Amino acid sequence: MFYNEHREDILKKLQTSRHQGLSSAEAEQRLIDQGPNELAQEKADPGWRIFLRTFKEPIVVVLWIAVALALVSAGYDFFVNHDANHGKASIYEAIVIFILIMVNAILAYVQETKAQKSLAALKQMANHHAAVLRDGDWQQIPASELVTGDIVSVKMGDFLDADLRWVTANELQVNESHLTGEVEPVQKTQFALTGDVPLAERTNMGYSGSTVVQGSGLGVVVATGMATELGHIAQLLNETENQKTPIEKTVAQLTKKLMYVAAGIVVLVLGFGMGKELVNTGQLTFTGIAENLSTAIALAVAAIPDALPVVLSIVLTIGATSLARNKGLVKSLNSVETLGATTFIASDKTGTLTKNEMTVTHFWSNGVQFQVDQNGYEPCGEIETMDNKVADPEIYQRFMLAAVLNNEASISQDSTGQYRPFGNPTDVSLIVLGRKADYQREQLLNQTGANNIEIVRVFPFDSTRKMMSVIIKCGADYKILTKGAPDVILTKTDQVWQQQQMVPVAEVKEQLQQQINAYAQQALRTLAVCERTITADQAKNAPQAELEQQLQLLGIAGIIDPPRPEVRRSIATLHQAGVNVVMITGDYAATASAIALKLGIITDADAKVMTGPEIDQLDDAELAALVPDIRVYARVSPEHKQRIVRLLQDHREIVAMTGDGVNDAPALRAADIGIAMGINGTEVTKDSADLILLDDKFTTIEHSVAAGRRIFANIKNFIRHELTTNVAEVLSLLLGVFFMTASIGRVSELTPVLSALMVLWVNMVSDALPSFALGYDEAERDIMKERPRDTQQSIFAEGLLSRVLVRGIVMGAVVFVAFIWAANAGFAPEKCQTIAFLTLVFGQLWHVFDARSTTTLFHRNPFSNGRLVLAVSFAGVASLLLTVIPFFNEVFGTTALTAPLYLAVIIVPVLPTLLLSGAKEIWPAIKWW
Repeated sequence: MFYNEHREDILKKLQTSRHQGLSSAEAEQRLIDQGPNELAQEKADPGWRIFLRTFKEPIVVVLWIAVALALVSAGYDFFVNHDANHGKASIYEAIVIFILIMVNAILAYVQETKAQKSLAALKQMANHHAAVLRDGDWQQIPASELVTGDIVSVKMGDFLDADLRWVTANELQVNESHLTGEVEPVQKTQFALTGDVPLAERTNMGYSGSTVVQGSGLGVVVATGMATELGHIAQLLNETENQKTPIEKTVAQLTKKLMYVAAGIVVLVLGFGMGKELVNTGQLTFTGIAENLSTAIALAVAAIPDALPVVLSIVLTIGATSLARNKGLVKSLNSVETLGATTFIASDKTGTLTKNEMTVTHFWSNGVQFQVDQNGYEPCGEIETMDNKVADPEIYQRFMLAAVLNNEASISQDSTGQYRPFGNPTDVSLIVLGRKADYQREQLLNQTGANNIEIVRVFPFDSTRKMMSVIIKCGADYKILTKGAPDVILTKTDQVWQQQQMVPVAEVKEQLQQQINAYAQQALRTLAVCERTITADQAKNAPQAELEQQLQLLGIAGIIDPPRPEVRRSIATLHQAGVNVVMITGDYAATASAIALKLGIITDADAKVMTGPEIDQLDDAELAALVPDIRVYARVSPEHKQRIVRLLQDHREIVAMTGDGVNDAPALRAADIGIAMGINGTEVTKDSADLILLDDKFTTIEHSVAAGRRIFANIKNFIRHELTTNVAEVLSLLLGVFFMTASIGRVSELTPVLSALMVLWVNMVSDALPSFALGYDEAERDIMKERPRDTQQSIFAEGLLSRVLVRGIVMGAVVFVAFIWAANAGFAPEKCQTIAFLTLVFGQLWHVFDARSTTTLFHRNPFSNGRLVLAVSFAGVASLLLTVIPFFNEVFGTTALTAPLYLAVIIVPVLPTLLLSGAKEIWPAIKWW
């Protein structure tokens, strides 16, 4: 490993020179051999593939078969039987079914391409360049042309575009949070390390995607493109298969069962029909087979909820649109519903649960404890004592001056008015604190007269001393200002500023230690700030080691990457909803535990925190036994995150994984639903996710879970509505096949109760349109107080199947009775079919108001969903017009009715729904109706 080797050995191995770099010719050859310094991009599916993908859905396959059978029937009618009217009816059937298939494909295509375009709009293109030593000269080249062996120079603010082994490091600090999850930058050195060192602790390495926050350095490129640590994560992504969503599994299971039922019914009807013809006539004719085939097509269309793919796509699109209004971009329609079934949300800490903005929230100075409100880089907020009293600025003046002046960081507003940090995050937090107290470094250094402050010397921070100092001249006085780790600073401190005077450190040492421990228990990083008055000669000539002694402690700052303020309430809501929230972070165990306690992820400070090294010591069986109960994981790698997600899924949990860093991407891909941050998330993370939070708020996840549950409830309602209609259609047709053994009046025993086109109209218009509107229904009850649905449980659980069968059988029987009554009344076949058709239409239009409730229609205001009322009204009027407009009379085989008959087919079908709902209202304990 490069971090274990001496830098000179690495230079020799890579055949490069620290002082000359590579030759241009050698670099060009290596670029040819190694390829450009780029990650392999996963190609997006072309539009035609997205469009054709829906054609392989099982229900759509059945519809294709129906199209083929209709065309075969039409061919026989035109060329053999010479029955043009029946042939045209078959052509119309094929055309209508084909239109249905295309509508479904177009809807899926539009939603997926819309999500892709929205995602592309989020991406920020950056053409990085690198300072490289070639042929002994420094030059700027595109980062994509970097090769192994290149000597690269970096400074504060630079972006690392390849993996480097540091050759020199001058107070070099690098932010690697995109890989490690740690917000605090890593102090870099050039010295070889020993043993097996975790990535987060490889202080002599720099990794692609990191940024330099302080200092400068030279590094030799040891890996580019897919060979980098970033590339390793990209490879993990490529090896991770996308998971099928719960709704995909549910619909697939439902479709499979319905296809078996449909196939069985078609075979049964064809066999029975041909047997009946053989018994009645003593022979089988092509005409009889064609008639039976027409009935079989009608039954196949009736048995399969043809509009299910379309309705499902539209309802999910409604959900996706609703989420978009709430700042959630859904890349896949099915992911909308998955959120509602989620049982575990595994979240990264930095940038997701916390703001990724180091902030001073508490400090101790002059013997007084202070708290600071307002987190982040916005320089506004009150400084108060711990008893919520406004603090006297005189108490902490010296501490604040030292913290701001001994600092090289800054904040500035961008074009949008947002404050952006520049420099070490810890230093930035002190600058923001100073601005809140009205101490601004630039203004202090620009003062004139007696208050003129001048920076004389700077002793930068380094990992050996663990402190930073500056010497200032203020008027005629000289001072050294020092800040650093308290454990180091206190060994060099003689006095402490206490109650406006300096007292010996021994007198308050116990109090100081208690204060430091109290901050540590709150997951606050501590920083001590000191000063010392020195002479002019010492200021200009004394060595650093001599000056950083006999210090006077001015205060201790408590710094944290603050939790997002809205997260705690969201986590409480999710817990109430039966959703477990798990923190998976690369940060230290103590910090992770304290943040988890603050957010309510855990309720016990002693709750078990599992670390990456502990995970490595367990095999899958041992770890699988623990993951259901662990709520905090620390010091983990991308492989660990992926493994945790997989083992939770082995427990049949539905896992959502959130994150913003590249290190989160493999786990996002492996999860049932990956959730990425849209503002601060990396492009790799966004590409791997199913849901992108456009506002980076964890609360949006909570809202999305609620939306997912509401959407599934609506999906369940429209499936109940659709299947009830399908049962009614199939039953009415079957009753006609089995009980009409002879002609009744003018109606032949071969005349189906409903034609295939009538069934299609019911499925596509009078059934589908109200089903679309059900997608806009609000939740019937507080769904965030219920546990997630069991995805292993059949969609027919909780009495849904019996309810569908009872209502469908009653509705189908009413339709058949209406047909038989019309036949006995001596009406023509088309009039009998029209009466049956309208009886079915209005039966299922009344039923939709019952289907939208898990109890009865009397528990929901029928006008609370205005879109549903409009859809029902439109479907009813359109179906009536179908019987009076001549063109539709020809296509659908309908005919006009008299006013009393129209009134009867509208009013009579409501009776079964009212009676069944009334009975359920009286006897609610009986589940089967």
